[in-house]
Amino acid sequence: MHQLHPRVWTADNGHDRVTNALRPVGQEIAVSIVTDVDIVTARQRGRALAAGLGFSLMDATLIAAAISELARNILQYARRGQIVLATAGGGRTKIVVVASDEGPGVVDRSRTMALSRVRKLMDEFEISSVPGKGTTVTTTLQKR
Repeated sequence: MHQLHPRVWTADNGHDRVTNALRPVGQEIAVSIVTDVDIVTARQRGRALAAGLGFSLMDATLIAAAISELARNILQYARRGQIVLATAGGGRTKIVVVASDEGPGVVDRSRTMALSRVRKLMDEFEISSVPGKGTTVTTTLQKR
């Protein structure tokens, strides 16, 4: 199991769009999102990670749905980005999904509909967005 350490990204290291993303110390699964096929790949990897950790079929489906919403948002508004999947401990096992892009940021209300669906699917949700610089969404689901 990977430990996560909060990291504050600042303008000093070139990633000021992320304010408090969790980053794993060990291995993480990263999927570049450039085409619709990448959405399927990210979903499959998220579902496989959840199954491998003993998450229920229902929770694996929630994780896959959240990944789909986030990845579709990346393609629609930023045209490219990344989904990173990792695990966290601290009691019960959690899957962490970090979606990031360097798009226009969340500047219109239509984009927030998909994000509100992700917020309802997952246990924790954090968004950092800077207009013109990009958006990072960090969300987790705890094993039940």
